Parts: sequence; structure tokens; C-alpha cells
Amino acid sequence: MMLVGKFIQPVHGLKKLSTPGACRHFWGWLNAVFNKVDYERIKAVGPDRAASEWLLRCGALVRFQGFDKWQQDYNGLPTGPLGKYKIQAIDATESCIMYTGFDYLDGLEHVAEIKLNKCIYIQDECLQRISETESLQKSLLRLMIMSCGNVTDKGIIALHKLTNLEYLFLSDLPGIREKETTVQILKKSMPSLELELDLE
Repeated sequence: MMLVGKFIQPVHGLKKLSTPGACRHFWGWLNAVFNKVDYERIKAVGPDRAASEWLLRCGALVRFQGFDKWQQDYNGLPTGPLGKYKIQAIDATESCIMYTGFDYLDGLEHVAEIKLNKCIYIQDECLQRISETESLQKSLLRLMIMSCGNVTDKGIIALHKLTNLEYLFLSDLPGIREKETTVQILKKSMPSLELELDLE
């Protein structure tokens, strides 16, 4: 009888963790772990490989230069000589990427397209960080931001530093309150930008 009592006690402890708040806290903690930057790994395998591992670990997709297929399987990442595979596009739809992991973007010199769709951790600071990343200022041509509830006018305006950006699509961003003003600022600072809006 004593043995059964010892077994039941840990099971009761697990029930306490299954409450919605505890579950949310656990996933938030796990997502933060996935976003922790491993600088030694970046040095060992190069920025593109390390960033690919980070993005796939967080549920995003990457497409390498010269390939049509999106890479979605972490274990299926291609191997080869250091620096052989360069990230050309990132699709972060419903991924858990967050600001703490954005140091992985440093050194990515071939990223031409980024899609941020339904990313619950994307906020103004993330967009500002993208805009201030020198390699992305040179390479990024297309950016799509959709259904990211923490993005406000401040984050969109911060994108003006992406001077080579050719196309920007904004959709379902309830945090944008001053649409006309924000659009005017972008158009003035980036006159050749094609801006497509689907905002209320």
C-alpha cells in the first residue's frame, strides 16, 4: 500500500502543471530556450547554418540560395562545406522566433525575403533590429508582416533603414493606429518602395 501512495503523489503533482497558466508559462520558457543564441555554434558552423538551425527549431522555414524547396525539417538540413548553403528566404509563419534570437540574423548576407505571419513574439523591437542589421539593409528586398498583434506604427516606421527594400506587405496589424501618417513617413523615406496594405 505504501508503494502505491508513493506512485500517486508524483501524478498529483503533474496535475498542477496542467492548468492553462502553467502550460502557457512552460511553452514561453521553452520558446525562450529555443531562441537562446549560441555564439560558439555560429563560429563553428557559420552564420547561415546556425541561423537555419535556430529558425527551424522555432518552427520557421528557410529556403537556400539556388533551391526552390523550403527546408522545414531540422534533421534534414543539408550538410556540406562551411558556408555552402546561404539563406535566401525566411518564412516565420506561426513560429516562436523572438527578439532574443535575432543575433542569429547578423552575418546573413543573402536574405532577400522575410515573411512574418502570426508570430506572437514579434514586436516593434524585432522590426527595429531587422532594420538595423547591416547585412539585411543590403540584401532584403521583400518583407511581409501579417497578423502580428504586437507590431505598432513605431515598428513599421523603423523599417525605413532598409534602403534596398522593394516590396512591403502589411496586413491585419491591429497595433497600427496612425495608418496614414505611417504610410506617409515610409513613402517619404523610401520613395521607390512598393507598399501593399490590407489594414483596417
